[in-house]
Amino acid sequence: MLAQSFRDWELLFINDGSTDGTGVIAAQYAEKDSRIRILTFSENRGIVAALNAGLSEAKGKYIARMDADDESHAGRLQKQFVFLEENPSTGLVSCKVLHGGDSNEQQGYALYIDWINRLQEPGAIFLQRFVESPFAHPSVMFRKELVDLFGGYRAGDFPEDYELWLRWMDKGVRMARLPDLLFTWNDLPARLSRKDARCSPDAFARCKSVYLAAFLKTEIPPAKKIWLCGAGRITRQRSSFLLGQGINAAGYIDVDPGKIGKNFGGLPVISLDQLGNPGENFVISYIGNRGAREDIRAILISKGFTEGAGFIMAG
Repeated sequence: MLAQSFRDWELLFINDGSTDGTGVIAAQYAEKDSRIRILTFSENRGIVAALNAGLSEAKGKYIARMDADDESHAGRLQKQFVFLEENPSTGLVSCKVLHGGDSNEQQGYALYIDWINRLQEPGAIFLQRFVESPFAHPSVMFRKELVDLFGGYRAGDFPEDYELWLRWMDKGVRMARLPDLLFTWNDLPARLSRKDARCSPDAFARCKSVYLAAFLKTEIPPAKKIWLCGAGRITRQRSSFLLGQGINAAGYIDVDPGKIGKNFGGLPVISLDQLGNPGENFVISYIGNRGAREDIRAILISKGFTEGAGFIMAG
């Protein structure tokens, strides 16, 4: 942070009950630079408490997230600040992210970074919000007023950053990504999202189901039949969270001849060829296998379905 080309910042260092000498190192920096402020918890309170403590103490107009084990490139704050100043209708901006790890050994993580880096325009980010979290949490800068308007981080059995993005987008907040590579996201073995149950696939599915259900109830005509694409065990488990939000599905869609014609939980399984016209049907695809998501999207578009109005990707 000391190498940032943008100089008008304050750094709120949240020491969440560390016992490894972190506080001493932080204090040494704070003694040399008055822009650095330290907030110390006597015991570990967890990431949500630490994040919200920082938000409540921050004096600036904008909040830039940062983790201790990642790297913000020198121009990050400057470019994100200028973007938000010049685009008042946008509430949050990220940037392209460099994978700080072995892409061969951590292929899934590397592919995820490739995916988020391709999402730049607010419309694309909004459209793909139910696939996965569209941002690397420590790469974002957002307007502090959004916290006052729509609330900060919430604690629960879900990823706190993804829940925040979905909640704010549900309230109409536009989010964008700069085309510049301004952040290195290190994939360390002890990274929280690798071992925390709040970051498990089921936790993400539960989290998105709340806001996906809200979208369906407000944006999709009640007369349309809702179909769940993917009748496998895992996709049925993920879609069950949506059904638990009061969404009534007409059934499942699958390409496996062994599943077509069967019934799971009272819901029939049909093929894509049996799917009716776009005016009467809406499809939610939970299929996230590499390449399969793109294949399903292409097939639905070829059948006249429009992404967002006729189908949505949720896996």
